[in-house]
Amino acid sequence: MNVYIREMKAHRKSLIIWCIGMIALIGSGMGKFAGFSSSGQSMNELMAQMPKSLQAFLGVGSLDMSTASGYYGVLFLYIVLLSTIHAAMIGATIISKEERDKTVEFLFVKPLPRKRIIGIKLLASLTQVGILAIITWSISLLIVGKYSDGESFISDIGVTMIGMLILQVLFLVIGAAIAAWTKKPGKAATLGTVVLLVTFILSFAIDLSEKIEGLKYLTPFKYFEAKNVMDNGLEMIFVGISAVLIGVLTVATFVLYEKRDLNV
Repeated sequence: MNVYIREMKAHRKSLIIWCIGMIALIGSGMGKFAGFSSSGQSMNELMAQMPKSLQAFLGVGSLDMSTASGYYGVLFLYIVLLSTIHAAMIGATIISKEERDKTVEFLFVKPLPRKRIIGIKLLASLTQVGILAIITWSISLLIVGKYSDGESFISDIGVTMIGMLILQVLFLVIGAAIAAWTKKPGKAATLGTVVLLVTFILSFAIDLSEKIEGLKYLTPFKYFEAKNVMDNGLEMIFVGISAVLIGVLTVATFVLYEKRDLNV
């Protein structure tokens, strides 16, 4: 439990900053929706006139931009990007920082097996990811509700948040597995972010070309897109793939870190 508390205290300032950033993103994004609505412009017509590449970049799809929930669906693309970057970075640093900060000896002289320490660290990471998800969910309900004008939006936000949480956990264990594998702890967060950005860019490429649509299974950012889950709910095949990847990467984290030599 001391390790868990230590990890939570070590990341509390950064978690607060990430939460503030998320609140600012949602607040400013939905504020733009209010501005467009008051100007009398038709967002759907405006988006339809844009090039396909720009529509893909904005994540418009079939969303109704004239509604608060539809506009939120477009904003969700950037919400999920921010949340997964946080998850990947914390997954990588919560393991690698002991070698980076030269505190490995202090930590591992405690009467705890290495696997237990890693398990506690992952639990602390999951807690922080969960806190960011709860803050995001709460502020989304509050702000979208302010602009909803009586429309139903709670279920739409709920299903996107479930998808976001799954992606957060997935990128958390991706970051942790990379940190457990690499012998250079300082590069773990960088490698995790590179994996995230490559899969994010691939999701754009798939939107631009139907010829590579089959690659959607290789990028988690295609698993729970707002334009799909708001209309059809979560696709069980993507939930299943995510669950398998999370399980495999979690086991890999324990196995790889158990076998590696630590830099003290």
